Amino acid sequence: MEIELTPPPAHVPLRIANMLARRNKAATRADRISTALARLGPSYIKLGQFLATRPDLVGMAVARDLETLQDRLPSIPLEEAKARITDALGRSADTVFETIEPALAAASIAQVHKATLRDSETGIVKPVAVKVLRPGVAVRFARDLSTFYIAARLLERTTPALRRLRPVAVVDTLAESVRLEMD
Repeated sequence: MEIELTPPPAHVPLRIANMLARRNKAATRADRISTALARLGPSYIKLGQFLATRPDLVGMAVARDLETLQDRLPSIPLEEAKARITDALGRSADTVFETIEPALAAASIAQVHKATLRDSETGIVKPVAVKVLRPGVAVRFARDLSTFYIAARLLERTTPALRRLRPVAVVDTLAESVRLEMD
């Protein structure tokens, strides 16, 4: 990985990603970064997705590589998703929805299912989208965001050249994005 071609804020995360993904030399840099962040978990995937939109922080080449993280995750099985819906609503997913299909898309925080609801008064069936959070994602994000804040504050205090990039503000934006996505 060409660490010296990236801005200083990206050096440590890229070194970590490089170490984790080094095993498969035939893979592209984008694949190695994606694999490393996926191994670190959903918070790091989300961070990578966010950094893909910030070439000013990570450089254009790395930002392009990070774009491969967009919504490429495997979905949780339909039965597990139904169990999560049942837990959240206090009623069986099969009684709440007329139909519910396997996930249409899966991302780092949640997945989306196409379903139908029957209106109890009119009997009309209407299509709906059901968002199901990944198991344990809220707790994991809270822990990882805490780590991101510690690293950002440390960078701001110890590296004057990075202050202009406002690492804490970057983590603030990521935290708000995650909060909205988990709602």
